[in-house]
Amino acid sequence: MSDVLDRFIAYCKVSSQSNPLTADTVPSTESQHQMAEVVAADLRELGAENVTVDEHAYVVAHWPASKGLEDLPTLGFCCHIDTAWQSWGNPVHPQVVTYEGGKLVVGSDREGREVYISPETNPQLEHMTGWQLVTTDGTSLLGGDDKAGIAMLVSLLARYKEHPELKHPRIALAFVPDEEIGHGAALLDLDAFGAVYGYTIDGGPFGEFCYETFNAAEVFVCAHGLSVHTGTAKGQMINASEAIMRFHELLPPAERPEFTEGYDGFFYLERVNGDCESARADYIIRDHDQAKVERRKQLMVDAAAYVNKQIGSEVLSVEIHDQYHNLADIVLKPEYAHLIENARIAYEKAGVQMTCIPMRGGTDGSQLSFRGFPCANLSACYYNAHGVREFVPVPELEGMVDMLEHLVELYTYPQN
Repeated sequence: MSDVLDRFIAYCKVSSQSNPLTADTVPSTESQHQMAEVVAADLRELGAENVTVDEHAYVVAHWPASKGLEDLPTLGFCCHIDTAWQSWGNPVHPQVVTYEGGKLVVGSDREGREVYISPETNPQLEHMTGWQLVTTDGTSLLGGDDKAGIAMLVSLLARYKEHPELKHPRIALAFVPDEEIGHGAALLDLDAFGAVYGYTIDGGPFGEFCYETFNAAEVFVCAHGLSVHTGTAKGQMINASEAIMRFHELLPPAERPEFTEGYDGFFYLERVNGDCESARADYIIRDHDQAKVERRKQLMVDAAAYVNKQIGSEVLSVEIHDQYHNLADIVLKPEYAHLIENARIAYEKAGVQMTCIPMRGGTDGSQLSFRGFPCANLSACYYNAHGVREFVPVPELEGMVDMLEHLVELYTYPQN
């Protein structure tokens, strides 16, 4: 197996899901500390400089510039060490299989149901006949989001170690926790990181490039009711769970993730729980246009007020927090045009045409760019992320290491 494939499989076997229910602690899970230490050990073994792992499971390291290129700006890369919480993620059993066309059964899920991929679920498979794919056995997600990105970066350093003649500026690397729950690398010390600009590696198929992300907010809707014996409840009981249901019915049903695509925004009910006396619903709002995010916020406030008026009591309360903003607001500034153009050239040198997509999500760059580290998003080559059908094509995984080599070489010259 290739170096990047070996590393990817090893990283997938280290469970490191984040957990939104313990998001007040960073990292939100102990397993992310374990993943951080694994990555840090690999970096130290390769000879990376200034390798640190802090109490929040942030890994930061540097790779020194080629001789004569020490005065060029430091180029940064960022990946996240956590995997998604929405599916089973422990243990993970990655496997390498050869795709021979048609339906590929990868295994069974934890309830014994067949798990498969096919051209019907993924039309991209039509051109992958004969390729090796990394999948799971069906019992968990794979973790290509974002362990494929981590493997690519570490493998790039291994290539530099083996081939010191390859030219590159100083490279800063950050591997950060809790991206999947919106933490956004908020505790990354940018001064210690030291990069002037760079890239996250957290996208989909080979060739994908993103300089647009959603604007994002989270919304907590709480209901406080009044429990009374059902036999004597008339005119007295206020059912908190019923109030949440009334509220939800006021949101546009066509503006849910399952009915939207492209630049469409949405409301998404992440979880709901409750009883008669107390209930809570957690939502996220997403849209590429911040003005539309603000309108969605106001709609939710108005919906709560309407339900309260219907009931005749202040049953519902709404708490809203912004999470991140559209990457394009920073990356499209003229001084950062090289982030897009250099990626296009590097993809072409690696044998694929770059495809720009409006990302229907966010990356750590959605926050980091607004904090002073402008960064666009590159392919991590995963498909069907966050579920048991996730897979990563080996030729794309390996091709991205070549792309990164070409990309870094373009930064051995001053950027206009």
